[in-house]
Amino acid sequence: MIALLLALGSSLAYGCADFLGGLGSRRAHVLRTVMIAAPASLTVELLLWPFLGASFAPAALAWGAASGVASAAAFALLYRTLAIGPMNVLSPVTALVSAMLPVGVGLTQGERLGPAGLIGLPLALAAVVLVSAGHGAGGVRPSRTALLLALGAGAAIALQLVCLHQAPPDSGVGPLITGRAVSSAVTLAAAAVMYRRLGPGRPAYAMAAGAGVLDSVANLLFLLAARGGDLAVVAVITALYPAGTVLLARGVLAERVHRGQLIGLGTAAVAVGLLALA
Repeated sequence: MIALLLALGSSLAYGCADFLGGLGSRRAHVLRTVMIAAPASLTVELLLWPFLGASFAPAALAWGAASGVASAAAFALLYRTLAIGPMNVLSPVTALVSAMLPVGVGLTQGERLGPAGLIGLPLALAAVVLVSAGHGAGGVRPSRTALLLALGAGAAIALQLVCLHQAPPDSGVGPLITGRAVSSAVTLAAAAVMYRRLGPGRPAYAMAAGAGVLDSVANLLFLLAARGGDLAVVAVITALYPAGTVLLARGVLAERVHRGQLIGLGTAAVAVGLLALA
């Protein structure tokens, strides 16, 4: 039950972070947003070090660094995807892709679910699909480029989560610190190389920093949930983060929430209840 609650918290934090990052990336080049978000996230994890401890054994460093590379790609691809929009279609596409790989890894590693879990897991995946049932704000369909970016973002998020899960369970926040340090370095290096192409637009500093802080919280909650529960279950619950993005897009940007998406939110609630029983 604790792992489930942690996964739900991670999902909520991811959804809010994605909304802020995507909205901020509409005002300036996506790299300008990520240049602020990634270091802000690293700062939070460094502040947590004295309280949660950290080990930098070779395995923790290796898996943390791998998650950092995937995280840098996920930041850039996801924020660019959401900047193009519509958020209420593209965010769930990334979520579905990001759920499938960790589920496969968890089941391959021998995780087993009870009867309630065997019903709840596919139901949760169906909920992610239903949340994406809308056609976007004002009936606008996403472009092919936006869909490809969404698929890439989902794959990068999945790799990040799998790498964090593979880190030693006694490594504390070591993998998170290593990963965010690597993603910050990759982002700053990419920004330096592409400096002339970033344009004059000033980033939305508060939004970008807020996205980074929330992303750090989401990563921490996911790591704790994955250490205390099954990766297959935790990954699917975490992948419900589009619900937060969709609702924020509805409240702030007036993007429409369609009937299929509302059904998806209800389905998600049922799935979470079944997975709690599992």
